[in-house]
Amino acid sequence: MRADRQRLFRFEHHQKPLIGRREFMVRQLRYATFSLFILIFSIGIGIAGYHVFGRLSWIDSFLNAAMILTGMGPVDHLDTPGGKLFAAFYALFSGVAFLTFVAVLFAPVYHRFLHRFHLSDGEDDED
Repeated sequence: MRADRQRLFRFEHHQKPLIGRREFMVRQLRYATFSLFILIFSIGIGIAGYHVFGRLSWIDSFLNAAMILTGMGPVDHLDTPGGKLFAAFYALFSGVAFLTFVAVLFAPVYHRFLHRFHLSDGEDDED
């Protein structure tokens, strides 16, 4: 069982054949689940920070965290110095977190595309 789990998180070598569609879908589901945890963790930090440091309600904290995390920008004006500092650091964190979320989500698809391209390209190189 451990070898199966390890195989679903590791990508196959470029000289190995592509994994089956079912295995790929399971791998994609696992990566999507992991990226969802990254998203939930990131938005949770934002909600808590805006609520504590910005003194916003929970729903306003969620709105601001979601807007910053997706790159849209802040909604509410923050009056406290702690809220402003949190918003600045959360904005810096959010850029990296969102890129990480997207990279983890699309890594299996990108790998499969490159692997398929490499396999079809390698057929002509055998001289």
